[in-house]
Amino acid sequence: MRRPTRTRTRHVTVVLNVLLTVFPQLALAQVISSLDSPVGVWRTIDDKTRQPHGLVRVFERNGELVATIETSFDPKELNDICDKCPGERKNKKVIGMEIMRGMRKKGNEYSGGEILDPDTGSIYKCRMTLEAGGKQLVVRGFIGISLVGRSQIWYREK
Repeated sequence: MRRPTRTRTRHVTVVLNVLLTVFPQLALAQVISSLDSPVGVWRTIDDKTRQPHGLVRVFERNGELVATIETSFDPKELNDICDKCPGERKNKKVIGMEIMRGMRKKGNEYSGGEILDPDTGSIYKCRMTLEAGGKQLVVRGFIGISLVGRSQIWYREK
């Protein structure tokens, strides 16, 4: 009667060792791969006040990266309407609005798309690169060539 108990104990020990070895590695691999992509939620910083402004979600749709405004940290902006936005975004709520479209990976950067500034309604060409091990996203909006534009750094939310 003692043999089956020892055998069962050994099996449980082996299974536990395998689980404790494999699952942390899988979790780490998932974290590392998520830092290789801009997909996720990013905290934006206000250009004027240098304070956190809101959250933007970047996701993939049909092979392209798209971004929407998740929320604003200023309660007064939560119901803002984009009256200066062109096209189908005109007079729509800013929260939930798609502000970036058409971004594709090209080498170490993402480009080929556009970004909307909901404060002005202006649409710019866009490029972005991951920095700081995937924890920062440098987003550059520009007209014509990249030299004529401005950059923002977005910070990955946990």
